[in-house]
Amino acid sequence: MEEALKEFSAWAPRLVDLGLNLLIALLILIIGWWVSSLLGSWVRRAATRSSKIDPTIVPMFYSTVVWTVRIFTVIAVLARFGVQTASLIAVLGAAGLAVGLALQGTLQNIAAGIMLLILRPIRAGEYVALSTGVDGTVEEVGLFLTRLVQVDGIHLTLPNSTVWNATITNYSRNKTRRLDIPVPVRYGDDLEVVVAKLRAIVDARPETLKDPEPLVKVVDYKENGVVVNVRVWTEAAKYWDLRWGLYQDIRKSLEDAGFQPPIPMREIQNAKTGAAA
Repeated sequence: MEEALKEFSAWAPRLVDLGLNLLIALLILIIGWWVSSLLGSWVRRAATRSSKIDPTIVPMFYSTVVWTVRIFTVIAVLARFGVQTASLIAVLGAAGLAVGLALQGTLQNIAAGIMLLILRPIRAGEYVALSTGVDGTVEEVGLFLTRLVQVDGIHLTLPNSTVWNATITNYSRNKTRRLDIPVPVRYGDDLEVVVAKLRAIVDARPETLKDPEPLVKVVDYKENGVVVNVRVWTEAAKYWDLRWGLYQDIRKSLEDAGFQPPIPMREIQNAKTGAAA
């Protein structure tokens, strides 16, 4: 019994130290995780409120801040138990190199994401089309993936390297867009009247910008009629409203005025008689 008490007395300080270290390590871990979430939320709110910060970089900035604090928290916990953090960092560096060689594609996505955020060919809220055939509104450019939302509500998730290596057509970067509508007119119809009517239709649309000035010009001769091009500029956000409205107004107005669309004509020769049919 006395030997057990002596052995317990010898181990008691160590158990107390171990329990104290566990308690302190747990507190460090909880506080570190709480601080990382708090800082991440603060960064997100501050970035969202500032008009000078591009919303595209907010998710990546948030993740960087959160995980930086958490990594230092884990290192502090390990140091509490006597782990040599310098050796640990060296081991993690070697492991990171091995993992990096094994995950070259993932690293390409990270590098592509950084380039997308630095050069900013796309931003959150912009409508873009890629040469791969994908299009949609940019929702987020993350560390590995880019998220787009198509006009029909479908969410697309693309690797950053796919976006970076594609040709990007950005429909929202400029504040204004140009709209061209070819209007076919039959031979024999009064072109002056048609042009004047088209110009009146364009001027009547509230989405049409006065500068640059709208143009209504004859641009081509086809076998079944003359092509009059209607060229107008509008705000990018109103482009589709103007396009749909003009297509409807032009067809209805010309039909009401008695102008019918050209009909393709073909002349067929009878091989026996030589007469046209």
